[in-house]
Amino acid sequence: MNYIIYDLETDSAETNWCTILEFGAILLDENFKEKERFGLRCRIPQDRVPSATALCINRTNADLLTKSNLSHYQMLNMIESKFRDRNWCPATILAYSGINFDSEVIRKEFFKSLKKPYLENTEGNYRHDALNIVKAAFAIDKKVINSELNSKGNISMKLESLSRLNGIDTSFSHSAMVDVENTVKILELIKNKQPDLWGDYFKTSSKQSVEDIIRKESIITLNEYFYGRSRLYLCAPLHPNSFIHPVYKWSQVVDLRIDPEPLFKLSYEDLKKEMKKTPKFVRTVRSNKAPIILGASYGMKVEPYNVIDPTLIKKRAEMIKSNEKFANDICNILRENAEEKIETSSQEDIEPEESIYTRFTPNKDQALFPKWHAADWKEKFSMLDKFEDERIVTFGHNIIFNEAPEILPQDIYKKIKKKVASRILSTNKEKWWTVSAAYAEIDNIREDDEKMFSFKSKEEKLKFLDGINDYVISIEKKYENT
Repeated sequence: MNYIIYDLETDSAETNWCTILEFGAILLDENFKEKERFGLRCRIPQDRVPSATALCINRTNADLLTKSNLSHYQMLNMIESKFRDRNWCPATILAYSGINFDSEVIRKEFFKSLKKPYLENTEGNYRHDALNIVKAAFAIDKKVINSELNSKGNISMKLESLSRLNGIDTSFSHSAMVDVENTVKILELIKNKQPDLWGDYFKTSSKQSVEDIIRKESIITLNEYFYGRSRLYLCAPLHPNSFIHPVYKWSQVVDLRIDPEPLFKLSYEDLKKEMKKTPKFVRTVRSNKAPIILGASYGMKVEPYNVIDPTLIKKRAEMIKSNEKFANDICNILRENAEEKIETSSQEDIEPEESIYTRFTPNKDQALFPKWHAADWKEKFSMLDKFEDERIVTFGHNIIFNEAPEILPQDIYKKIKKKVASRILSTNKEKWWTVSAAYAEIDNIREDDEKMFSFKSKEEKLKFLDGINDYVISIEKKYENT
């Protein structure tokens, strides 16, 4: 199977509201040798206000922001096409820290662009995270590759840091293709240093494969990252009939540093109290986030498990996995905790852009997506009446507003423009970037001499910020009389 390593550069760090500005990807064969690469940059949509910090980090100046030949919609179409290209996929698709950011952004951008959002882990594809592999590699061997300590005395897992210390050019870090190249090189170093583990790192690229491992094994070594450190935990899965969280659908295991027998004797309420204590004896395996799970031998070598009699560890694991009542009680407690959390959570209105996980788009609507994208702009507008999901209609109107506003009826055009204006001209603290927030951020960066990013001089930084400021002014003028 192929590997696809990719990276995004965006206009902010908020996954619900950011916009992909640059995409880079390298296709690798099963031996991790490059076959092809693919890179794109687009214009920012006319209804978005960018974060100056994000633009400083990825060096997207005002010209790059506005003068690309590709629109945002066109670029997303090309990314989707590449993820469906039979020369590229099926593949294991991953980015550096991609599960929590890049993958989320892709999903949400596809969702808002009338595309199936889960291409990375459907249609034969698997999803993984390069950072998870790096963390596991360091948990096994702190000297696996050259590294440095951060200000807190922990190994820095930043791609730029690891690249620099291993002789990889970082002059153009935070350029999508350069970050992809550096990710490939870091993974290659780990592959060469830990060849026996390489295949194991990728065994958890799907939710089903994680569940199969946990259902089958009596003892596993789980890699987790807490308080800046990558750690190994020796764990026993719960009973095969009751090891999955009843609400969040994540797998549950028990830390083998504890003696489970006293827990078995507790009443339901006392067990509930015990589960609130730290350190937690129940550990969550986020099955859909490519956790690293290794054989028992790796956990046996580290503290505190290496001072426990292996026979005792095996006995504890057998008791845990065979006790269905214990597993049921834990799952019921987890259900109660989750339901309580849901009930007490904020009931604030959720915008369509934030709603990807609230409900699925009907299959009937998804079946219309290819036809909608193939249609001309007038047909696209007419076809929106065929969709059941009101969110899809909203997104379709937004796409047309940015790509072909002239075909919109005046009442709809004015309605969309008014909504855009109310959002970006708001003086309140919003979830998205506003004009006022952008001005404040630009002023803050201007005045803070320690915020130099990769600029060589203060003059260079100020010139860059002036360009971004001018762009924000142009957006403000476009909507201020709406």
